[in-house]
Amino acid sequence: QVQLVESGGGLVQAGGSLRLTCAASGSISRLGGMGWYRQAPGKQREFVASITIGGSTNNANSVKGRFTISRDNAKNTVYLQMNSLKPEDTAVYYCNVYSGTYSRTYWGQGTQVTVSS
Repeated sequence: QVQLVESGGGLVQAGGSLRLTCAASGSISRLGGMGWYRQAPGKQREFVASITIGGSTNNANSVKGRFTISRDNAKNTVYLQMNSLKPEDTAVYYCNVYSGTYSRTYWGQGTQVTVSS
């Protein structure tokens, strides 16, 4: 199995920055794409950004120009650099990864990001 541990969430003022980290462990020999989703209170989980093993990225329109996803394949880690944060970015952020070994997607436990106005 694959375990994901997220870190880096917290409370920040609008306009500030945070960097989220998600490290994969366990059966990590065939990891594929990695990504970030978020879920605000009372809302459905929504896509934020994704990155392939080759480094191609895709971002949600709401975060383009502000958030940057990256990964370190040697460390089996994905990052989300969040700049120019807005109160509407407040949510629990979840990372995920596709495992080629198990042909399924694994999710982290989530990390809270709160942006105050």
